[in-house]
Amino acid sequence: MSSAILMEETKEKLVSKCVAERLTLGITRILENMPGVVDVRFAEREPAEKRSLLSWEQKYSCILPEDLRDFYLTIDGFTLTWSVKLDDECVPLGCMTINSVGRLCPLLQPVSLFSLPNAPSLADLDWEESSTPSELQHVPAAPHFDARSRIFELDSCGGNGKVCLVYKNCTPGVVVQQSEVWFLDRSLCWHFMTATFTAYYRLMITHLGLPEWQYAYTPYGPSPQAKQWASLYQPLTFSYELSQVDPAGDFFVNKLDPAKAFKGKAKAPPPTKKQSTQCSSGGASKGQGNIGRLSGAKR
Repeated sequence: MSSAILMEETKEKLVSKCVAERLTLGITRILENMPGVVDVRFAEREPAEKRSLLSWEQKYSCILPEDLRDFYLTIDGFTLTWSVKLDDECVPLGCMTINSVGRLCPLLQPVSLFSLPNAPSLADLDWEESSTPSELQHVPAAPHFDARSRIFELDSCGGNGKVCLVYKNCTPGVVVQQSEVWFLDRSLCWHFMTATFTAYYRLMITHLGLPEWQYAYTPYGPSPQAKQWASLYQPLTFSYELSQVDPAGDFFVNKLDPAKAFKGKAKAPPPTKKQSTQCSSGGASKGQGNIGRLSGAKR
């Protein structure tokens, strides 16, 4: 009897491990193999019930996107944390979070009956920014803090902002379906991230939940300290200064492929000028060759 129970428990552990591996896309093993990374923890949770999803949709008159619905039917929320070891001390660093259905709450809470009649609200901060048509060509319209948008918090980002599931062009009493993922920074400015939850989930996994990684999709980028952490533990090389829109006009989305995305940065090929200066003759050419050799030595 005891052996049968033990086999059943072992089977359940293997199943849960496979589910965790599938949800994290193998990122836990990659983190554990990184130098200095310790205490990688993935919080296992039960799937959300269908009635809780239906109740949420009826309460807020919003239809959950299909990929987010499938996610909640697999696991009710997501939490993966990891730390680094500095001077024999574990320092919490990475955190990947997706709120559960119960915590997928509106960003704008209803006005209390006991609040002052002229008390300021986020809706008072809503304004229309004047931008040229060229600036708005590839950027979706920002959400509003009033009834035109329905905003729900996916991640509080450790107090550095909020990642939100946003429904735009809303009408009171009308059910909406189309949603996007936006980032609200601490200055209450909106920044578009992805058009689907799946695309945002890939970004979160690829960036390892590093501090302030969402600010890579803002014009000003993360803080210098966050950039230092990213340079140490960011497996996918990218530049914060580059625009997140490619020349074709498509928004940049990291496609997670562990065989390619986590490969080291390839060395740049040697400059062609160096070879040409070696083959050239004359005093001026020799001087250019010396400069090429010096720049090559610095590299």
